[in-house]
Formats: sequence, structure tokens, C-alpha cells
Amino acid sequence: MEMKAPVKLDKKTKNLIGRINEGEIAIIDHSDIDEVAANSLITRRVAAVINCSKSISGRYPNLGPSLLKKSNVLLFDVVKGNLFNVLKDGDIVEIRRNELLLDNTTIATLESLSFDKVNDLLELAEQNIEVELEKFIDNTLTYAYEEKNFILGKLVIPKIETNMNNKQVLVVVRGQNYQEDLQTIFPYIKEMKPVLIGVDGGGDALLEFGLIPDIIIGDMDSVSDRCLTLCKEIIVHAYPNGDAPGIDRIKRLGLHGEIFPAPGTSEDIAMLLAYDQGADLIVAVGTHSNMIDFLEKGRKGMSSTFLVRLKVGSKLIDAKGVSKLYKSTMKIEHVVLFFIAALIPIIILLFISQPIRNLFKLLTIRLRIFLGI
Repeated sequence: MEMKAPVKLDKKTKNLIGRINEGEIAIIDHSDIDEVAANSLITRRVAAVINCSKSISGRYPNLGPSLLKKSNVLLFDVVKGNLFNVLKDGDIVEIRRNELLLDNTTIATLESLSFDKVNDLLELAEQNIEVELEKFIDNTLTYAYEEKNFILGKLVIPKIETNMNNKQVLVVVRGQNYQEDLQTIFPYIKEMKPVLIGVDGGGDALLEFGLIPDIIIGDMDSVSDRCLTLCKEIIVHAYPNGDAPGIDRIKRLGLHGEIFPAPGTSEDIAMLLAYDQGADLIVAVGTHSNMIDFLEKGRKGMSSTFLVRLKVGSKLIDAKGVSKLYKSTMKIEHVVLFFIAALIPIIILLFISQPIRNLFKLLTIRLRIFLGI
């Protein structure tokens, strides 16, 4: 196996996505590659992925590597070598068997992850899932006790200008299958015109569909400058102690943002904000709601999400995966039937309309004269 191509590097895969081009080699440091990261790399049409961490650590069955292999993206784990100290963006490297070369000098030893290798690792991970689940539950219960004020209403929620009282609110997270789910509920969005909240990159997800977010909420690490400029309000998720690293970026852009100190995830506080502001219904797209989702985000529990969903549950509709439940397809027989149905009134009109019948008789006479018959 040999390949020669330029590289792009970033220890955060989501930061790399916006910079890497088709045909380049992605060098990442991403333990347990998740589905969202894999799909993003596939969309960018990378030639190969070289991971400085274990693509499948064995803690749980992450599906990112399988998606990469199904899309014929070469995947390697680094066995030996520190690529982030040696390479820079644009360097031309060569993959030769299980070696990575720069200027004909070996800089790393690689392990190729074939289909069979990925499947074997996933089988081992499946055997560890019960152990990981037990740890996850213990962590969730421990942190739920510590974060109980999160649901008891003792948070100081910032004042906002967007009116949500008795309105429907759509909270969009750029999670797995967000594009398909948004496409499925797009008629609902156009008809009901809900208040649009983008959670970090969820704001750009809305822009993909020509929708401008009313509010962007998050730590501001994965939303574009364009989206921040276009949206109507910005809420920066801060640590419980008030420290908000994301506010510096907002200030550099010359924008204003409210700070929301809270534990948990940004999607949690987005739902809590909508609930506090009197939303009649909260529709969530792309959110994280199970153990695998949270392990892929590097979280060891889901206490805040568990508590928030307990609180807002009566108003929450989770649209994640709705595209798999319902798919509207136009089959060829439907088109034929529609065409026949459209012809029926035309045929009836031809038979009952005297002027049209006379017109056809005139055309028939002219055709016979032209043909001499």
C-alpha cells in the first residue's frame, strides 16, 4: 500500500474539518473516532486518516472507523512517532506499507486498520460495554446529586430579547444524522416558524438550510464567524464559576454575548433556557441522549442531561433519528399514477366540449387534404 499526498494536522478533528481539502491526508489525535467526526472527514473526501491515538480503544463500540472503511478512506493508527512535532500543514508525506515518510525519511510506524481489523476490535469493545455501562451509571448518579441545583431552578438565567413565551422552539445540535433529520422536519419549520436555537455548530447546520438562528448558545468553539455575525443573539456557556473562554472570541468579532454559567452541556442549557422563557414546545434535533453519545463526547456521565430532560420532558420532542423512522420517497409508479390522474379530466373535457370537438374535426380534414386522402 503506497500513497503520496499533502497533510493537514489538528488535535481536534472538528477544527481540522474546515481546513482540509479533498485528496489530503488528515492527521488527528482522536481516541475512539465517533460517527460525526468520521462523516465530516468523509464529506471532505480525505485520502487517508492517520490517528495519533487509538481509533478504537476497546472501551465501547464506536462506529467512526467502520464508516471510514465503508467509504474507502484509508485509516492508520500511529504505533511509533510524534507527528505533531515533525509535520506542518502542507508537507508532502508518503505512506509506504506501514511506514510514514517525509523526504524519504521514516518519521512514524503505522498500523493499517483493515475491515477485518476494525470488526475484530469492535467485537472486543462489545464485550466491554457492560463494564463501561456500570461506570457510566455510577458517574451519572454521583454528578446528578452534585448538580441537583441544575434542575431545582437555582441557576441565574440571562435575560434575552428573543420572545419564546407560548412559542415553539427548535434546538439544533450538529449531532449524528442532523442533516437528514432537519430535512425531514423542514416542512414543520416552514409552517410553524419556531424560534431557532443553534447549539455551537448547530447554528451552521441551520444556515445550511437557509435558516438564520435566533440564538447561538455554546462555548463558541465550533461555530463559524459568519453564523455568529448573522444570528440575532449570542449566549456564551460558562463554567459554574463564571469563567467563559468563549467570550473573548465574541469580543474580537465586535459582537455582544450574554454569559450563562452552568454545569452540563450547552444543549442542556439551551433546553433549560427555552423552558424558563415559557416555550410551549421544545423540538430537539441532533442532541445527545445515550451512553454512546456521551462517551463519544468524552463525558463519563450524563447527569445534567438526565436532570434537564426530567424537568422539560413534558414539553420536549426529540426529533433525533426521525429521518430513519419516516422517509418520504417518490416511486415511479406514483409518478405514472399521478400523470394518468391528470390526464383524466383532459380526456373528459375533449369528449364533452363541442368547440374542442369541432377543432379536432377541422384538424382531421386539413390533415386528409394535406395527405391527399
